[in-house]
Amino acid sequence: MAYIETLRLILRDWKVKDLQPFRELNADKEVMRYFPKVYSKEETDAFYKAIIEEFRQYNYGLYAVEEKESKEFIGFIGFHWATFEADFTPCIEIGWRLKRSAWGKGYATEGARASLEYGFVTLNFKEIYSFTAKINEPSQRVMRKIGMHYVKDFNHPKIDPNSELYKHVLYVITNNHIVK
Repeated sequence: MAYIETLRLILRDWKVKDLQPFRELNADKEVMRYFPKVYSKEETDAFYKAIIEEFRQYNYGLYAVEEKESKEFIGFIGFHWATFEADFTPCIEIGWRLKRSAWGKGYATEGARASLEYGFVTLNFKEIYSFTAKINEPSQRVMRKIGMHYVKDFNHPKIDPNSELYKHVLYVITNNHIVK
């Protein structure tokens, strides 16, 4: 099922054929540079199953993203129920991960903006958060472009305190601040 359609993207349910390119995406060191490590095949398969389960449980999730013109799977954009221990969790998080060949085309912004509208209008979310490593300026740029506002810095409890990824930034947007 397609949930969201933009000028150039379709955000849809996952298909079994997405699994191999998803494994490749998560094994790419450049794509995963703001994460603690690349994912093994088994870790990606477990993540895939967790995404499917989240759709079953909440009726939303990280949507598979397909480029309309090529019909190629290019990554994911969507929502996740974040539950790690922090003063703002549990919360609905918006996130994205796209393959390198899709970078620099505005796809993350386009898909995330449409996801926010879907989340607020169709799913009736009141607020949506996003967070990333403080050094991840590309994702922070997307957060600002889609109208999210910086809240604070925080130390991610699931990241090694000695890692450069430990320090994170938190952004939020509420249902009355959608940027179209």
